[in-house]
Amino acid sequence: MGCRLRIGLTGGIGSGKSEVSRLFAGHGATVIDTDLISRELVEPGQPALQEIIQAFGTEVLDTEGRLDRHQLRSRVFTNPEQRHQLESILHPRIRTRALELANTADT
Repeated sequence: MGCRLRIGLTGGIGSGKSEVSRLFAGHGATVIDTDLISRELVEPGQPALQEIIQAFGTEVLDTEGRLDRHQLRSRVFTNPEQRHQLESILHPRIRTRALELANTADT
């Protein structure tokens, strides 16, 4: 079996990443969506959500104990230090999970 090609797809909002991902998937490619990974990482009970609560307080939760993305966004995207703090919580976990999925897809 030959070497499997890995493609990283990046781009701004509305640039067509989802459409290209669907096209790849339609041709049998394994698509690893880091946005989905990010959402999974902040589900109630997940360690990343607990770290976010420790860093930003319970104000970033909705009434059901789920992450209030709008509230968190309004805080971190106006404050570079808080944005960096959030990224330091999520990005390593996203990368680890994406690599796990990629390595599993290779087998």
